[in-house]
Amino acid sequence: MNILLIGSGGREHAIANALAKSPRLKQLFISPGNPGTAQVGANVSLDNSDHDAVRQFCQDRAIELVVIGPEQPLIDGLSDALVKAGIAVFGPSQAAAQLEGSKGFTKDLCRDNHIPTADYAAFDNEKDAQAYLRTKSAPIVVKADGVAAGKGVVVAMTLEEAQQAVSAMFAGAFGAAGAQIVVEEFLSGEEASFFAICDGTRAHPFATAQDHKRVGDGDTGPNTGGMGAYSPASIISSALSQQVMDEIIYPTLKAMQARGAPFSGILYAGLMLTQQGPKLIEYNVRFGDPEAQAILPRLEDDLAALMFDCARGNLPIDPPQFTQNKTLTVVMAAQNYPDKPITGTQIHKLEEAEKLSDIIITHAGTRLEHGQLVAAGGRVLNITASAPTICEAQQKAYAAAQKINWREGFYRHDIGWREVLREKV
Repeated sequence: MNILLIGSGGREHAIANALAKSPRLKQLFISPGNPGTAQVGANVSLDNSDHDAVRQFCQDRAIELVVIGPEQPLIDGLSDALVKAGIAVFGPSQAAAQLEGSKGFTKDLCRDNHIPTADYAAFDNEKDAQAYLRTKSAPIVVKADGVAAGKGVVVAMTLEEAQQAVSAMFAGAFGAAGAQIVVEEFLSGEEASFFAICDGTRAHPFATAQDHKRVGDGDTGPNTGGMGAYSPASIISSALSQQVMDEIIYPTLKAMQARGAPFSGILYAGLMLTQQGPKLIEYNVRFGDPEAQAILPRLEDDLAALMFDCARGNLPIDPPQFTQNKTLTVVMAAQNYPDKPITGTQIHKLEEAEKLSDIIITHAGTRLEHGQLVAAGGRVLNITASAPTICEAQQKAYAAAQKINWREGFYRHDIGWREVLREKV
């Protein structure tokens, strides 16, 4: 089949790598892609916000499946426009994408359907939000209602910090995403990422992972889009996985069906594993980044076939199968990320890292200038290693990272630290 993949980051490079393994694949197009995706498919220059142009491309190239990687095209309704034209899409409708597009929508859905989550209140003006904060104690969490590239969340350790976050959001710190906010209780526990694959009516557990949001070693510094991840997360046992499906995923699917917006695609639940059981922090309606880079190399099934069946409402009876190996991904970022990353800097000796065994390098924010690879974003490269244990995968990933000559780049040195400690114990 001919497939069009929408997106340009490390997640999309990881998806492209997995799709390229499919015996059913004829041609893979990526819009706009990056230098890494160009190695496994054909990058094309489409305006992904121009739904008619994307539809016309699909019809001209006999595209049978469109895979939408990032959240914004889903929130903007690209899936709806293509499905209306008879093109299969892996990714939810605009109405179903509200699960990520509006934190208030999701919190209300959880409240109405008894899905475990943090207590909360939503606001569309600063005065009421600040008054509410004066009745609470810290720590407390302040979130922009809309999507903000993974950065619209402030875990405030003092009420003063929370008040400043509220003021900043209503002052436009996150643009339209902060026009409304959610203030919610601070949950104690360990975070984990849980992915389910859904066809609108049914779902299977897909994979688990843990990512590292803080920019610095020891989970210090500001939140980022993610500085690394590993998969699977051993803290999510098979029993806990079933509990998440029964108490969080299945009730969400049922609720979305009842709202006339059945969910199809990847449903990514960010969880807090509390003493009272797993609670939903938030939903994403697509693969995580960099979780996808850690998860997809472990997949043994044909991703293209799985996505196509899912898009047609025909999820296979058996859940997807994964290798027993563990994977760990280290993100290399540009200097000054996540503030104002320095771009245009040259990256050398990438091929030296790629020669190492059990290493996959995906491009997240790169471009070619006169044949030279340069940084073109905040998170620039992902180094993924595979091994029987996370400890071994960690060692392999950092050995590969040290081969890359990029003076203006940096990375955390402790990705996977929780799992490494568990393995040593």
